Amino acid sequence: MNHIWSIDSGYMKDIVSEYEDPKPAYTTISTLLKRLITKGHIGFKLRGRDKEYYAKTKKPSYFSNEFRNIMSKFFDNSPSQFASFFTEESDLTLEQLKELKSFINSKIEEKKY
Repeated sequence: MNHIWSIDSGYMKDIVSEYEDPKPAYTTISTLLKRLITKGHIGFKLRGRDKEYYAKTKKPSYFSNEFRNIMSKFFDNSPSQFASFFTEESDLTLEQLKELKSFINSKIEEKKY
């Protein structure tokens, strides 16, 4: 999805060119595109025999949906399980933990009012 968002719309060759070397096979990208089409995240316009792909889902909406799926599949929809895993397994620095704490505290204050 990141490659499609970065080019707005494009053909298979444009999408493949966005990857660093070694680039994945066209068949691999084709499979991913088919899955994203099935899920409704991208669409395409036929231009002769070629397909011009474009994003149908905006980045924030896509990530929000994916995050909900991760929370459901791996953390039983428990924010505390996610937070515990995230803080234990990500090797955050003290400064990063303080930053997260500050962000959470500000959200708590917002919810109070």
